[in-house]
Amino acid sequence: MFNNAIRCIVLLNLLFLSFASQADKSEMAILAGGCFWCIESDFEKLDGVTEVISGYIGGHLDNPTYKQVSAGTSGHIEAAVIHYNPDKINYPQILDYFWRHIDPTNDQGQFCDYGPQYRPAIFYQNEAQQQQAQRSLKQIELSKPFADPIKVELIQATKFYPAEDYHQDYYKKSSLRYKYYRYACGRDARVEELWGKH
Repeated sequence: MFNNAIRCIVLLNLLFLSFASQADKSEMAILAGGCFWCIESDFEKLDGVTEVISGYIGGHLDNPTYKQVSAGTSGHIEAAVIHYNPDKINYPQILDYFWRHIDPTNDQGQFCDYGPQYRPAIFYQNEAQQQQAQRSLKQIELSKPFADPIKVELIQATKFYPAEDYHQDYYKKSSLRYKYYRYACGRDARVEELWGKH
């Protein structure tokens, strides 16, 4: 009886350690595709993605505000950090999903949001991500179903600043306003025009 109890405790500990190590397994991608509310909303639907954080990257000010970034004065780009479980999805799959949810032909902004702060970009964090991003770009250039050239930058990641709390999960917190914005902005219509129905 005593031995069985010890066996149960050991098995439960092993099970707990297994779950804990799976929970700790996380990698991240940093992507810019116009409005970060939309990137967050699109990626949180993707199996294997564990968390998406809206924010700013690439500028010359520390701790920029939404007002500074949206005015185009800070040099930052609206972006999102996508945390994902590499056992369920890998970086090239994240990038493939990204291409098909943006307008990669427009480097002046995205959809109804214009200016360099809304341009599309892939921010690589190391040499492996850079090589995978370059391969992904080449594959998309060869397989894209439209004639216009791809105008998405591949940029070395710098410090990422999370956006203000009210921007996080905006599509959940203010779903009516978010849906109206997304529809009025023409995001889904343009994505479908470029890539077809998903």
